[in-house]
Amino acid sequence: MNIPYRRRFLASMIGSLGLHKAIPLAAQEYVPKQSDRPELTTGDEPGFKPIFDGKTLDGWEGDPKYWRAEDGALVGEVTPETLLKSNSFIIWRGGAPKDFELRADYRITSNGNSGINYRSVVLPDNKFGMRGYQADIDGQNRYTGQNYEERGRLFLAVRGQMTHVVGGRKPIVLSSLGEPKDLASFITADWNSYHLIVRGNILIHILNGHLMSVVIDDDAPHRAFEGLIGVQVHVGPPMKVEYRSFRLKEL
Repeated sequence: MNIPYRRRFLASMIGSLGLHKAIPLAAQEYVPKQSDRPELTTGDEPGFKPIFDGKTLDGWEGDPKYWRAEDGALVGEVTPETLLKSNSFIIWRGGAPKDFELRADYRITSNGNSGINYRSVVLPDNKFGMRGYQADIDGQNRYTGQNYEERGRLFLAVRGQMTHVVGGRKPIVLSSLGEPKDLASFITADWNSYHLIVRGNILIHILNGHLMSVVIDDDAPHRAFEGLIGVQVHVGPPMKVEYRSFRLKEL
């Protein structure tokens, strides 16, 4: 039996038995064609799991003075009566991922400052403080999209940069991803969607489908390959930040 005929025969058998309905898309053989081009996907790829139930703070640890679950969102709020002396995090206690993708939506007030920490540790003198990589967020979008290492090496890549961190000097800019002001135009005053891709020493921040920053971290004594996930309310004026649809895919 020649190969093309065998493929047609198997396809007809699968169709007649209805087996094509039971085969997951990822399991079906993909044969590239010269006309094929990369394409956008609709929804999350397989493997993402929710880490926030939208109703309670189950699995999360934070100061209840600042954090609550409300209307499907994880809400962090600082009022005039609860101004902070140091940044306060709510920490996901479901694991310490190594290589992963993380997706989450956020909305923040214009004077707010927040961020998503990952591969981070809790400070020894503050159980609601963290040190580690941060996908930055602020209401004025001065810093949103950059990679800032909280209580560590600070600015690893600003928005619009691909950098190489080697230690002993400032991070090296390898390439421009776009002008920071142009990239900021993709950020809305309402809900925005963050997508983090963290594999080995490569840290990618994507916001609303646009690449914001990339870090290649070769600073061996100071980089981290696993750690906690948390989100922040920042020292400063009263503010509010909301997160929803936290989904994690460990790689």
